[in-house]
This record gives sequence, C-alpha cells and structure tokens, in this order.
Amino acid sequence: DMPAAAPQLQRSKQAAAGMTPRPALFLDRDGVINHDDGFVHRIEAFRFREGIFDLCARAQGLGYALVVVTNQSGIGRGLYGEAEFAALTRWMLARFAERGIRFAGVEHCPDHPQAGLGPYRRENPRRKPGPGMLLDAAARHGLDLARSVMIGDRATDMEAARAAGVPTRILLAADAAEARAAPPGSIILPDGALRQAAALLPPLG
Repeated sequence: DMPAAAPQLQRSKQAAAGMTPRPALFLDRDGVINHDDGFVHRIEAFRFREGIFDLCARAQGLGYALVVVTNQSGIGRGLYGEAEFAALTRWMLARFAERGIRFAGVEHCPDHPQAGLGPYRRENPRRKPGPGMLLDAAARHGLDLARSVMIGDRATDMEAARAAGVPTRILLAADAAEARAAPPGSIILPDGALRQAAALLPPLG
C-alpha cells in the first residue's frame, strides 16, 4: 500500500480496528476510473471516465468503502517510478475529495512475471488475476468481502474478485475478447458503462 495517500488512509486503518466489517466497492483504475491510454503515469495524460464520480458518490452514499486495486507493471518495466505513481494517486484522490468522495485505500502491484526488471520480475499473488490486493485491503481496512463488489474492464479483474470471494463482479468489457474470457457469474456491460454499473450496486441493509 502506498504511503502517499496519507492521512485519509491512515484514519481508515485506525477506524478498521474493532469496526464491524463493511462491504467495499473495489475499482480497477485504468479503464474504469480513467481511460486506459497505456501506462498512464502523468497528470496531464489522466482522463477521468464519464460517470466515475457519480458511481463513487452513489456507492459511498450506500455505505460501501471505496478501494482501488490496480496492476501497475509500468513501474516494474521501468517506464515510471513509485514516486510518479504516488504523485498521480495523490492528485487523483484530491479530485475525488473535492466532490466529497473519500477512498479507504489504494492497492497497487508493480510486478510482472515476464516483463519486470530486476526484483520486479516475479510472480506475485497481489497481481491480478491473483486475489492478493483485495485480500490485503480487506485485512487492512476491515472489509466484508462476501458483501463487496468489483468493477473492472478485464477478465483478470473478475478472476481476482472471484478468487477473493467477492460475489458481485461487474465487467465493463474493454473488448469482446475480455467479455468471452470473463469467468462465470460476471455481469457484463459495455465499455465505460459506469452509470449502468451504479444502478446495479446492491443496496446494503
């Protein structure tokens, strides 16, 4: 977990102690929060997807904790560094905060089993389709995976959520191949259909 998103993540960790586990909305970043233009790492290249703020506001209003789970192999490939990712994440969270939206956490995995350089070339259960980032976030923030939701644009997002025990898995299919590769039980919507996804969030009670 990156140190950059500082006080709000820290408060969330403290609040998790002794709290009743709460459900989360897990969000992939590239392709869901922002347009996936390929290894996005600069503020000027970061384009929010239409409907993402409304989706997150609705989820927060329903009582979901918001958590980003993002593969960032660009770090492992040497295309950009942890500091650049952290700076972009701080900026992204500030844009949500301006709209009253707070994230409980941001989990990222910089490794890649083939393309990673040096210590980044490794298998890592945190890298989707592994469930590690979701499991780590659940432990860190006191989350109830069995009442949580995952929204992603790749079949690997759905696989990670299924392996973590997340029942509601919404795929905003980046293309037809991703839709075909999605594991059974995935709810498949068109690419970028964030408003439709918002309407499918299960009410909590």
